[in-house]
Amino acid sequence: MADGAIDPIHQFEVTTYQALDLGGWDISFTNAAAYLLLASGLVIAFFSLASRSAMVPGRLQSLGEISYEFIANMIRSTAGEDGLKYFPFVFTLFFFILAANLIGMFPYAFTTTSHIIVTGVLAMTVFTLVTLIGIFKNGFGWLKLFAPSGIPWPIYILLVPIEIISYFARPLTLAFRLFANMLAGHIMLKLIVSFAALMATFGLVGWVGTTLTVTMAVAITALEFLVAFLQAYVFAILTCVYLSDALHPGH
Repeated sequence: MADGAIDPIHQFEVTTYQALDLGGWDISFTNAAAYLLLASGLVIAFFSLASRSAMVPGRLQSLGEISYEFIANMIRSTAGEDGLKYFPFVFTLFFFILAANLIGMFPYAFTTTSHIIVTGVLAMTVFTLVTLIGIFKNGFGWLKLFAPSGIPWPIYILLVPIEIISYFARPLTLAFRLFANMLAGHIMLKLIVSFAALMATFGLVGWVGTTLTVTMAVAITALEFLVAFLQAYVFAILTCVYLSDALHPGH
């Protein structure tokens, strides 16, 4: 068996498809870029087909409408009606992450969300956007986010630094949560499958162990599909919570 087949980290290696250089900057087209484009393309294709109106909605259109209402209700319940103006951003964010997560579940596919650079850029985009929304909408009133009203003033000495640290830690927690969950899940699956292949070389006892290990791998794969959805959901709903803080600081 080749080393790459049993190395659980090998699946995360970024490889170059086409080397490109722009004024000394390496802008090579890699497998990471290809799978990011694939995720974007699949989301666009799905909702382009689902948005075709018909007198009697088909399954695809019904699924598209359910998806729309799912995100709209998420925003409405966390950020209020004011948050709906940012629906396109949250909608795109959720389904892009979901598509990238699901693509990575297929054999030999590349999981872009298992790379901290990808999840970090997504997290910083959210952090920058909600910060700008908070400042431009509320002006100095945005600072109420760090000093909620109705608290005895001595407590502010402790509370304000904690709130500031907590606020600037948001992109870190967003990025690392998604990255760590996708990375750990794929490493675990790779190890279990490799262990099953190894057990098969030990005769009858080995085949019994292989059967049990493969059963475990199937169960964990099903769990990982659930995790793929949950991580996209957590990322999106936390974005909505941060939007709520930006739109209604101090509440």
